Amino acid sequence: MILQLLLLIHTIQPFLVPICFVCAWAFMSAIAWSLWTAVRDGVETSKRLHQIPCSHCQYFTGDYRLKCTVQPSIASTEAAVNCLDYQPKTNPLLY
Repeated sequence: MILQLLLLIHTIQPFLVPICFVCAWAFMSAIAWSLWTAVRDGVETSKRLHQIPCSHCQYFTGDYRLKCTVQPSIASTEAAVNCLDYQPKTNPLLY
């Protein structure tokens, strides 16, 4: 049994270095691809969230208990991007 195992190891030994090389680069490529997709998805989410106009609306209170006096259920969410009740603040010092 041990002789067969030694024969198998000596047979595949010339192929181990190329196989390990390819596996290592495949692993590094998978990590790089994963990081790239995470950054790309994060940028897309950030762009979507920066379109929420609530903080510049006159009905936005800034209080965590009642964020908006008109539409409190959608305040500061993605559903508020096209809010029909949005009114810009008239006093620019309130930003």
